[in-house]
Amino acid sequence: MTPSKRESKIHISHHAGEGGPFARLAEDVRKGLTKTPRELPPKYFYDARGAELFEQICELPEYYPTRTERALLEQIADDVVTSFRPTTLVEFGSGSSRKTRILLDAMTRARHLDLYVPIDVSEDMLRQTAYALGEDYAGLRVHGVIGDFEKPVELLPGGGCRLIVFLGGTIGNLTADDATRFLRNVARLLSPGDRFLLGTDLVKDVGLLERAYNDAAGVTAAFNRNILSVINRNLSANFDPNRFEHLAFYNREESRIEMHLVARESHQVSIDAIDLTVDFAKGESIRTEISCKYTRAMVEKMFAEAGLRLLRWDTDQDHLFALSLSDAVH
Repeated sequence: MTPSKRESKIHISHHAGEGGPFARLAEDVRKGLTKTPRELPPKYFYDARGAELFEQICELPEYYPTRTERALLEQIADDVVTSFRPTTLVEFGSGSSRKTRILLDAMTRARHLDLYVPIDVSEDMLRQTAYALGEDYAGLRVHGVIGDFEKPVELLPGGGCRLIVFLGGTIGNLTADDATRFLRNVARLLSPGDRFLLGTDLVKDVGLLERAYNDAAGVTAAFNRNILSVINRNLSANFDPNRFEHLAFYNREESRIEMHLVARESHQVSIDAIDLTVDFAKGESIRTEISCKYTRAMVEKMFAEAGLRLLRWDTDQDHLFALSLSDAVH
């Protein structure tokens, strides 16, 4: 494929007001580390090193979500695609788009694939994905959008029906209010005939859940601590990641896994770029991620509040993970 042909098929744009994956890092770090309790947004895990570590996590024996969702997608993709024949696939939080290829393949088999719109905070990841897909899918147009999926986005007209997807159980990283706000935005974007496919991790045995976030190889711990390296590099901070212990546990009351970094000893951290000094007491934590777990009733309630209607619900035989297809209530 010649460079001119690739350029004619691939386009990358920004959300209005978006300046890249770390444009709001200073603001979010100041806000999060001066709160009680302290917290940091999980979107800052995903620099190049964080993305590499997450790819390793997805292959760990303890981490069931990725392989379970992939198997589910392989089971239902052709049925979903033939049920309404979308020509455009739009994906929030697209990342490497590995699982997305299952849907792209199904759309190719149905001979309706035209446009893929990945939305992600990482420009580097979007460009890598866009060019890889442009090479592998003849005639596919790719329009990557750099931005935060939590913010409203106006989708490009694709012509025909659109399948909008949000996979990986990533909606679990949002609080209940933020998840409902996100789903309302999705409902607003859906035209008659469009569909929304959502991946959700389900409530299950606590031991199985906690092992998934506390792998024996320590990859998740390294992934968790990497957020401190991101702050060091981008905000001239002096965090020592080894002074923090990885902690992940299931919060039954909130139906969610929580990931924290816990100070092993009392110490002080300076963040020069925002002129902030933070004193940590021994045992004090920074919450770095939540990962909510759902039941079907919980998902249907969120959909109802957001103006979405559940059309089909698919789970694996062990009820570990679910894919739900919906449309908007117009």
